Amino acid sequence: MKTFTLAIRITAVVALSLLMVQCGNKQAAPNQSVSDDTTISSYGDKLPIAYINVDSLLSKYNYAKDLNEKMINKQENARASINEKARQLKKEQDDFQRKYQNNAFLSPERAQQEYQRLEKKAADLQEYAQRLENENMLEQQKMLMQMNDSINFFIKEYNKEKKYEAIFNNASTLYINPQYDITNEVVGLLNKRYTSAKK
Repeated sequence: MKTFTLAIRITAVVALSLLMVQCGNKQAAPNQSVSDDTTISSYGDKLPIAYINVDSLLSKYNYAKDLNEKMINKQENARASINEKARQLKKEQDDFQRKYQNNAFLSPERAQQEYQRLEKKAADLQEYAQRLENENMLEQQKMLMQMNDSINFFIKEYNKEKKYEAIFNNASTLYINPQYDITNEVVGLLNKRYTSAKK
């Protein structure tokens, strides 16, 4: 559970590192300087930048919460399935041990066959558990990519209107004035878009 939440957070940080968003029309040529006064004046007293609080985004973005819940359910289902198979195997192993101690097998060969069957069943269970883990990891990566794409696409669309020169994530900065925080606005718009898409 914690692994997926951490993975979501890391992906969001990467996705929001994204956001040295350059506005195509406002970008200066390499040898051409842009007047600071001109840039700042179009934003009033503020610089043409913004930032997003990653932790807050992930805790409020419904899509991230739904993905996290979905992954947790898959992991719990996989764990329950493995535990059930392990209980059945343990019961068969205990039965074998009891029969072996009581000389209940018709021959040593029959005991050896049963022992080998249980060994193979144990190996199969281990392989099954590994396969489920790999499938869950692939599913998790797919979900993280979907969320990453969702955030990236939205920010680019969002910035077509806002025209920020850069949008940062707070995790990679030491201090940003809170007046540049656009987290709640972005989360609200993301959730609105996500709710519409679900209908």
